[in-house]
Amino acid sequence: MKFLAIDTSSKRLIVIAKGEKLAVRDLPDCGTQHSVQLMGELDAALREAGISLRDCDFLACVVGPGSFTGIRIGIATVKGLSSAAEKPVLALTSFDCLAYAEGSGKRLALVDAGHGYFYACPYDGTAVSAPARYLSTEDAEELISEGYLPISQEPLAISCKTVSPVKGLAAAAEALADRAGPASSLRAVYLRKSNAEEGR
Repeated sequence: MKFLAIDTSSKRLIVIAKGEKLAVRDLPDCGTQHSVQLMGELDAALREAGISLRDCDFLACVVGPGSFTGIRIGIATVKGLSSAAEKPVLALTSFDCLAYAEGSGKRLALVDAGHGYFYACPYDGTAVSAPARYLSTEDAEELISEGYLPISQEPLAISCKTVSPVKGLAAAAEALADRAGPASSLRAVYLRKSNAEEGR
């Protein structure tokens, strides 16, 4: 299986290309530089993996939740590449990447939403056990008290286990490859309005 997978949903920029070998590009503090750095990192990962876009079986993209701008950059990039290379696409959530990085037991995948709130999705193994939600700290702690291990890619305001988003992106892309479809299937997962929309 050969693929290209990207995650621009957080301050990190992760690009993984799997060909003859697995190539990983991980910029931990990319911040607002996703649009500047992404294409160079894509080219570097493909070269390191020894493949081209046309060699890929599919292209994968994290569609959220997370950074509103970052998600849009990732989706637009993968849609464009998919159209040019005529390849199917795979939509992965930020939660999928957490669950596949830590794939056993009851876990609560958490993404920081700011101001004491979280995007959260409960998992049993790698299967979603309840719909994803936008939760307060108190609501998240209530779920944790029900036996869910909180996991995140970064330290949060509440105690949680940090897991590797790189490992999770690669594992989720491989495990869910059969879900790949047309570029139109890439839709952002936000769970709430942007700060700009809420301020209107």
